[in-house]
This record gives sequence, structure tokens and C-alpha cells, in this order.
Amino acid sequence: MAETAPPTTDRVDVSVLTPVLNEERGIRETVAAMQLQRFDGTVEFLFADGRSEDRTRAILLELAERDPRIRVLDNPPRHTPAGLNACLRVARGEYVARMDAHTFYPERYLASGVERLERGDVAWVSGSTVPRPVGAFSLAFALALSSFLGRGGSQRWGNEGEEEQERELDTGVFCGVWRRDAVLELGGWDERWPINQDSEMAARFLARGDRIVCVPEMAGSYVPRESVRALARQYRRYGFYRAQTFRRHPGSMRRSHLLAPALALALLASFAPPRLLRWPAQLAVAAYLAAVGAAAARAAAVPGQRRAGGLLAVVLPTMHLAWGFGSLAGMARFGLPLRALVRALGGGAASPAEPGDPGDPGEVHAPSLHADGGPTA
Repeated sequence: MAETAPPTTDRVDVSVLTPVLNEERGIRETVAAMQLQRFDGTVEFLFADGRSEDRTRAILLELAERDPRIRVLDNPPRHTPAGLNACLRVARGEYVARMDAHTFYPERYLASGVERLERGDVAWVSGSTVPRPVGAFSLAFALALSSFLGRGGSQRWGNEGEEEQERELDTGVFCGVWRRDAVLELGGWDERWPINQDSEMAARFLARGDRIVCVPEMAGSYVPRESVRALARQYRRYGFYRAQTFRRHPGSMRRSHLLAPALALALLASFAPPRLLRWPAQLAVAAYLAAVGAAAARAAAVPGQRRAGGLLAVVLPTMHLAWGFGSLAGMARFGLPLRALVRALGGGAASPAEPGDPGDPGEVHAPSLHADGGPTA
């Protein structure tokens, strides 16, 4: 498919990287929001279209005719990391920023990220993710993420109206701003991770001693899934590819990551034939359901949250069991992350990679980053 004509070779300050696929319904709003960025410098907007089957590309080409900062690229693999790498390959900015089509960013997202990077003590600047509810189900999801039961040990989530301070992040990250050279030095996004690619790349940054921070003024909001099926699919995929990340980067596992797969195993064991195994599992599941029920009751008692509070009793188990069974499926597919498990349980330091892995953390599969489609060294 044809791309928009290459711009001049003049450098810009920031290149915004955005993979898109079948975004016809909201792409105009997405672009309009990006164009409102208040940044005292030059910006280009790079959109990698995954060969959309709707009018996404046509709309972007139309917008590019009006705004020379917009460029539309082709993304034949059709997944996110390939689109990010396709944009990174042609980016002219000293800095690059990932901005997703389903998220709404504050007007100083780019400015805040660049200003924080220029202090020189961090390599990755991100903002928290704040759910923007549009109905009772997505409000229940937002309520879930306001508690430890929903967010676990992740520091990436924020709450509407909540005062925040800058905080250190581990591999629980969402989008961000980087120096372009720093991303290139690490090989870009690994295209074996269609999901969880930011977490995998964050593990590489952290492995070389870099810092990743979340700054409050960069908090972005997004509309959560609005059905049990969509939420379950989202969290199952998260868990599946997190298992691959654990295998590749043992240090990326937190103890809280073990809770969902432990719940999934307990649920299976509660139906197992050996009675000695069955009753402790049933006790564990009952304790979990009691905790969920208490959380739902507290939420439903708040004025205006009765329905969402009731739905919380559905949302939390959906998140946990989908993530848990997804991670178990991922471990079956990619191998048991033994070093990650030993490290998370306090058994000692983890080595960088497991025997039989596709490569050590320095080997990144990013063919879309190269014009000839060759592998990354």
C-alpha cells in the first residue's frame, strides 16, 4: 500500500509513534487531540496503519493533506510492535513518544516528558493510566483498579482526581517518551510480543540500570472494555504474554503476579479427585470470593455506584481468572519461568535468560525497524 510522501530530512524535536488498525470511528478525535499538544518545539505525527479494512487510512491521508506534520506508514504485520518499529525507523525526532489511538493524553504530555528527560537522570518517562468510565461496567472496572485486588503491585494505574507524585516504575508501564537514540540502542520493540511489548522493553531498560518514572502531569485516560467477553480476552492476552516476558526476563516478575495463576490453579484443584487436595483449594477459593464480595458491597454502598458495585463481583473474577489461566497457558507455551519463580519467592537472584530461550536479552527481533526487513543485531 502507498504511504504518504517522505518529508524533508530536517530534524524535529519529537516524533509521535501511533499504530492504528480499524480506527475509523474515533481516528479524527484521536488526531485532533494530538494536534492540541502544547509543546514549544517541532513535532511530527507518524501513524502506522495495519492495513485497516475500514476508512482509517483514507481519513488519515485526508488529514495529512491538511497538516504536513502527519505521515501515514504501512504496517504489513498488522500488530503493535511492528507498527511502532515502522514509525521509529523513519522518525526524525531527537525524542520519540508513543501515543495510542484509544487513549486521551493531557495537552502537555510531550512537553512534560521531554522536560523530565532533559534532567538526565531517567531514560523513560511515562504517565499513569486513568480509566474513563462510560457505563456501569467500565465504572466497575475503574473501581477494581482503585484497590489492591484489582491493580496488584502495579504502579501504572491512577484514579480520577487522585493527587499523585512522581514514582518509580518497574515493567508495569504504559506508553511514554524516550530519547530516540536510547530506544535504537536497545533494538526497538521486540515483535515477538504482540501484547506486553512495553513491559518486555522496560525489562531491557532496567537490566542496564536505567530508571523509569511516572509523572502525574502525564496521566492519560482511556475507555475500558464494556463487556465481560472483551475484558476476559484482554486480560487473558495480558497473562499469556506476561508469561513470555517472565521467561525472557526473570527479574520482571513480582510476587503479586503469582496471585492470579494461583487462584486459577486453586479453582482447578477444588474439583480434583484427591480430597486432601480438594478441600484446601475450596477453602482458598471461598476466601477469595469473600474478599471480592466484601469489595463489591463496599463499592455498592457509595451513592450512585450501586449497579457498578454489584458488577465489581463479576469484573474482579473475570480479570483474575482470565489473567491467571492466560499466564498458565503462556507458561505451557513458552516454558515454566523457573528463575523468575525462584526470584519472586525470595530464593535468590535471577539470571538474565532461561536455557532454551530464543536468545539473551540483547537479541531483539525487530524486522520492521529495518528497511530491508533484516533482523536486529
